[in-house]
Amino acid sequence: MPAYIGVCTDVVIRAYRELGIDLQKDVHEDMSAHFQAYPEIWGLKRPDSNIDHRRVPNLRRLFERHGKSLPVTQSGKDYKAGDLVTWTVSKNVPHIGIATAIRSTDGQRPLIVHNIGLGPRLEDMLFDYPITGHYRYTGVAE
Repeated sequence: MPAYIGVCTDVVIRAYRELGIDLQKDVHEDMSAHFQAYPEIWGLKRPDSNIDHRRVPNLRRLFERHGKSLPVTQSGKDYKAGDLVTWTVSKNVPHIGIATAIRSTDGQRPLIVHNIGLGPRLEDMLFDYPITGHYRYTGVAE
């Protein structure tokens, strides 16, 4: 699939693949071993390796279980390059992006790489929506 096609989770998945971390594998393996620990939103009876990694609530749970959950604040200095941020956008739609080392024009916030329907974008949008999670993730320890 071309890099300009996809959803917000695809931006994160592709970025982590470039780092040698396979979120599709990590989510599937953790869900297979601990299915009850994951959100029961879609009425599934077992993990689905084709889609589970493309759902923000599942990524959040993986990051909570195997990454580092960080405080959600309204201070841009608390968000470092590589941090994962989740939001709720219109009508409770979950969204995810990655904080970058590039700062806003006023220097107060990291720009975010995300895809909210127009392909991957680098934007000053950290505080545009309610933040629901702030994480650091380096992969599941073997």
